[in-house]
Amino acid sequence: MLHAWAIPTITARRGARSIVPLGSERSAAHDDSLRPDSQRVALGLLADLLGHRERELMSATGLALQRGALGTWLVGEQGAALVRCAGRRTDCWCVRIRDVEELPAADRVAHLLLALREDERGFAKVANLAFSGATGRIRRRLPSASRAAIVAAREIEESRARGPATGATRPV
Repeated sequence: MLHAWAIPTITARRGARSIVPLGSERSAAHDDSLRPDSQRVALGLLADLLGHRERELMSATGLALQRGALGTWLVGEQGAALVRCAGRRTDCWCVRIRDVEELPAADRVAHLLLALREDERGFAKVANLAFSGATGRIRRRLPSASRAAIVAAREIEESRARGPATGATRPV
């Protein structure tokens, strides 16, 4: 009985740790070893890749939101989370980047975002699956500032599952 609770809890924690939001305590942006100029330039380039709503979400949560064919992705420094199945399931993917010290944190997010846009299915094949399960399990284990990103991705997937708005109005 203990295994039924412990295993999903441990894998959910591993999945949440694989995402690493930009600016979190595990983030390279949190470390002052890189020049602040390179961090600022990298953030500017990342902001250019995102839309207005996604840029605001990135600023608040540290995760870049990207809609895809498989679901809605949340991209962090060392991986991504895929929210799917009407927002009920989340898959966390871990991606290791070599020479971590030489690359600004925002550049890591931008590289993963561009790879995801180029080949979403290939990204899912190459990355290491760290967790697959209920969205709530991941949400509870993310830093509190990043939980809004999971909520936003879940809302997108719920609206996607409901289908497109017909635009028809009810008679009064």
